[in-house]
Amino acid sequence: MFKKILIANRGEIACRIASTCKKMGIKTVGIYSDADRKSKHLKFMNEAYNIGPAESSKSYLNIEKIIKVAKLAKVDAVHPGYGFLSENSEFCLALNKSKIKFIGPSVEAIKSMGDKIISKKIAKKAGVNIIPGTKGAIKDLKGAIEASNKIGFPVMIKASAGGGGKGMRVAYNLEELKSGFQSAKNEAKNSFGDDRVFVEKFIEGPRHIEIQILADNFGNVIYLGERECSVQRRHQKVIEECPSPLVDEEMRKKMGEQAMRLAKAVNYSSAGTVEFVASNDKSFYFLEMNTRLQVEHPVTEMVTGIDIVENMINIAANKSLKITQNDIKLNGWSLEARVYAEDPIRNFAPSIGRVKTFIPPKTDNEVVRLDSGVEEGGEISMYYDPMIAKLITHGNDRKEACSKLSEALDSFVIKGLNTNISFVNSVITNDKFRSGNITTAFLDQEYPKGYDGSSKDTERKYLIALAAMSIEAIENRRNNLENNASLYNKLITVINTDIYEFEYKILSARESSEHKLSIKFENKIFNIIVNWHYGSSILNILFNGHNYIMQILRELSGYNIKHAGFDLSVIVQTEPELSLSKLIPVKENLNSSKILISPMPGRVVKVCVAEGQEIAQGDDLIILDAMKMENILKAEKDTKVQKIKVKEEDTVFVDQELIEFE
Repeated sequence: MFKKILIANRGEIACRIASTCKKMGIKTVGIYSDADRKSKHLKFMNEAYNIGPAESSKSYLNIEKIIKVAKLAKVDAVHPGYGFLSENSEFCLALNKSKIKFIGPSVEAIKSMGDKIISKKIAKKAGVNIIPGTKGAIKDLKGAIEASNKIGFPVMIKASAGGGGKGMRVAYNLEELKSGFQSAKNEAKNSFGDDRVFVEKFIEGPRHIEIQILADNFGNVIYLGERECSVQRRHQKVIEECPSPLVDEEMRKKMGEQAMRLAKAVNYSSAGTVEFVASNDKSFYFLEMNTRLQVEHPVTEMVTGIDIVENMINIAANKSLKITQNDIKLNGWSLEARVYAEDPIRNFAPSIGRVKTFIPPKTDNEVVRLDSGVEEGGEISMYYDPMIAKLITHGNDRKEACSKLSEALDSFVIKGLNTNISFVNSVITNDKFRSGNITTAFLDQEYPKGYDGSSKDTERKYLIALAAMSIEAIENRRNNLENNASLYNKLITVINTDIYEFEYKILSARESSEHKLSIKFENKIFNIIVNWHYGSSILNILFNGHNYIMQILRELSGYNIKHAGFDLSVIVQTEPELSLSKLIPVKENLNSSKILISPMPGRVVKVCVAEGQEIAQGDDLIILDAMKMENILKAEKDTKVQKIKVKEEDTVFVDQELIEFE
């Protein structure tokens, strides 16, 4: 067995791999860029080495530097994690030449499966269902147009190398093809060092289902069930689960057998994932094979009880699999939510900065698990993927796993930057998601205008209003602002245009953190119990026999409350305050129609227009690279460019002025 392993990665996956190494008694070597000098993953390592500047190309993608460190630290093997060099055959080859074991498949398997064009040919030969598409890479836009017309719109432009949503664009017509083709190539080049793309038929209403496999060096191949990853934004997974609500035993067996045939066709050894696109009629087609550990592997571990990383290390150490297909049992249900540093209310603009508060939910690794690479005081930079953590839950069935995940998200407090916690909780509590009838178009269909922090659940909105009123009542008593503590006092809460008029009386002792209140609302009288310590970010409210967890933050005239997918500002007022507030004139919004501002921090990849140029609605204006994703800023109306305030390669910040129009 290996005595020392270098983990060629950062963030949560470096921490996760190191944890298994520690369990196995293996020492670990970490690497870090200048931007990651104080990152959490270094605390998990026995040794750590700096490998260069913040830019990935000069650090985490620098093969020469990483191998130099591996030799210096005298490691036996390297685990690449996911992303970065995890599917880079040149890295694997360089390690082999240095007589350092790559914890993953062979160079040949990485090459053949990592190239989506070659992998489709192999899959077809192995008897795996495939989608219609081009046989090779598309060299230019002309070739893309010809191929798309032949296949028929809509089409998917996909990077030949890599994955993770990078280098992907869906085009429903010629204009979208023209706009997305070069961006897909650019993203592919920046993320994987390979700008080759191909075009295939885009299947509408698809579900993304993948099979996890393990294969050793002795011809043993097994599959560990499936994962459903249909909830995606810009082709990046948001929620993953195991098993899939669509898949039955017959479908699981067919998919698993095809995945194993593909693995055997390339003499695969290690953990790998075969991705399929499926329809509700249970037909499925091969998408690609990821020759690495997947981000979402924990849901499979929670359901099967198998440590996938441990198996990867054992396989790389030339040990045979100790488990057979008959040993694989799917117990219960598991879901994973990816927590990103982004602002869903501002169209998911990346959010960078320091994590001022990090309060995780209670975890036990059997019911609630948190894989995180960030801690309080840590920093999210613009150079890397914006993932903060992965929150995973397990239940006896899907309903229970969803409920546990929603509660855990309500308990997960992060301050200092924006996160998508409320948004993913909104997904988890969404009726259509709960039904299991989901496709990769789920977010577009359920959030056609984006996420605004609200929801259709009027009962939860009422509960939030009640909670805000209760906190104000508790604060009033603490500050001796009640008119008469023995009588009912009145408070009014306002959420957008909804007004709730409450009367309350606090029944519990002043010094208690368990506050019992008697409430009058719409001719009804009832009691609630609010568990809340002064200044705490977490509130528990017992109402109608149910306990609800909420996050609460004091604002100027009320509270911001996050709960079950809501992210709302709640105004709390007395009757006189409400009357006076109606007399305040409405502030006019700033006219921003003549200015293009940056919706996110990032780097200017391309300025698509020139000063004095006439532009039409929908024209590309500027392409921004933010956290490894290209974002095309388009014209909102017909106008003329007066002044361009940035140039290519400039670093820009949120709300920075980019272009001025006439």
